Amino acid sequence: MKKTNALRELDRAKIPYGTVEYDVDESDLSALSVALKTGEDLDRVFKTLVLLDEKRNMIVACIPGAATVDLKKLARVAGVKRVEMLPLKDLLPMTGYIRGGCSPIGISGKRRTFLHESALDYEKILVSAGTRGLQAELSPKDLIRHLGIVTGDLVM
Repeated sequence: MKKTNALRELDRAKIPYGTVEYDVDESDLSALSVALKTGEDLDRVFKTLVLLDEKRNMIVACIPGAATVDLKKLARVAGVKRVEMLPLKDLLPMTGYIRGGCSPIGISGKRRTFLHESALDYEKILVSAGTRGLQAELSPKDLIRHLGIVTGDLVM
């Protein structure tokens, strides 16, 4: 397994984690596909979404795999007027990550990060480790502490 920026950041911060590898299907990069291929509970697999607020500031949201982000709820939790999804063409230049391999850990640039409150129901959750085919399994409390994450109800 090759170390990603996300995993190197976890190592530097001395945050314990495990990794889960899976075969990538380029035609299906969904969290459901990840859960099925890894045998993990879809509610523990958190997908990372990148959005922009009305001032074009980056916002990162991690939500359960089966959920859909509620833009109004996220904006309210973030204390902004509105949020919109980051155009896919801007994902790599703004975050350093590609679709299907975007992690909340190791994103380049300034951003605020939010995590759906259901993550706290689990001892460990899975988030992308920064590349397709690799998930990092770690404590949501460690993730919250490390990234200064705000939790809340972010989904429909």
